[in-house]
This record gives sequence, C-alpha cells and structure tokens, in this order.
Amino acid sequence: MRLAVNIDHVATLREARGGIEPDPVHAAVLAELAGASGIVCHLREDRRHVNDRDVRVLREVVTTKLDLEMAANEEIILIALDVVPDLVTIVPEKREELTTEGGLAVAGFEERYTALTQRFHERGIAVSFFIEPESMQVEAVAACGADIIELHTGTYANARTAAEQLLQLQRLQSAARIASEAGLVVTAGHGLDLRNLAAMKSIPSLEEVSIGHALVGRAVLVGFERAVGEYLNVLR
Repeated sequence: MRLAVNIDHVATLREARGGIEPDPVHAAVLAELAGASGIVCHLREDRRHVNDRDVRVLREVVTTKLDLEMAANEEIILIALDVVPDLVTIVPEKREELTTEGGLAVAGFEERYTALTQRFHERGIAVSFFIEPESMQVEAVAACGADIIELHTGTYANARTAAEQLLQLQRLQSAARIASEAGLVVTAGHGLDLRNLAAMKSIPSLEEVSIGHALVGRAVLVGFERAVGEYLNVLR
C-alpha cells in the first residue's frame, strides 16, 4: 500500500509566525526521498496554510505525484487548470472548520461534478472525490466519470470503542468493494496515525492512504524522513 504525505500543516507552522520557515516544499522533498508515493496539499479559499506560491513550486519540484485538494470553487478550479497537478481531489470546505469535517455530498449533484470532472480530464488531470464510505456516494462518484475515490476515515479514527471502530472499518471495507467493482481506484485518509493505520490493510483494493497532521506532528519530534519511514513500515 502506498503512502501520500499531506504537507498542509508544515505550512500551518510557517503561517503561525508569518515568515518563510518551515517551507512545505522542503518537507515534500524529504517525504519523497523517504519513500512517499505522492504529495498532497489543500489550497483553501482563505489560504490559511498552503498558498498559491507553494502549489506552483510544488508542481515544479514534486517528482512522484502531486495531489491538489480543493473545493469546487471557480477561483481554485482555474488555478488547478493552470498549474496542472497530477490529481485533484474535490473536498467540502467551510471557512469556520479547523480541518475537513466529512466527505463531499456528490449524490444529487452528479451533473455539476460530471462537468467538473470533464474540465479536468481535458487538461489531463486525474480526478478524485473525498466522500463518506456510503454506497450512494460511491455510485455517484462513479457516475461522474472520476478516476479515484478517497474514503473519509475520520469517523473510524475517532471511534472511542473497539466495537465502534470495527463498525466503521466494516463500512470502509464495504464501500471499497463497491468502488473497486465500479472501476475506481480506492484511496483513504483523514485522522490516520501510527496507532490506527494497520487496520487499513484489511480494506480490499485500498491502494493508498493520505496522512498529514499526525505524520507532521511526529516529524516535529523525530524528523521528517524518520516519520515517513515509520508510517511506511506499518503499511509494509
């Protein structure tokens, strides 16, 4: 299973002082050298962490895969079409949230997201949707012509009991099966860390996990390359 590293919170640390350090681009290079299969960043409408310069420099530097997370906001869409990342992941976004709180509602908006998918495909950009592990949402993503689905693992990660964690893991397993049968590449992310990551290996057809906050937090203590290596060891 592959590991994509989200470098948003390196930028969060930089923005805490309003300076230029630490540079998320440097973190991306270290993550790739340590074995990450891709770099993820979220260009938010309010630019609270990653900014336009980061995205453009990352496009020049990243040699594995650049995944640009974004809301279906026309300003950000136009930036993505200009920068041409390898992949865009469409996520919900609210200004007041600390982090993405759940999956995108694609069902009921298939016409809108089909048109968006086509715009990106015309530029050779693969498209993923970040959704809850629900069959209705999985089927809607497939109907939009997307390439990849990212299953929201936050509810699993936040489960307080073993029984609840198992229930949420079963939801992820079921959604992954449906997605795979529909021809979608299956990925997952949100809230994953060294304690709950191993169970992801039980999800059928899951090819990649995206991890940011916990990995960056670990990197503060042990260094970026070691932190990436620890996560890769769990996945192996």
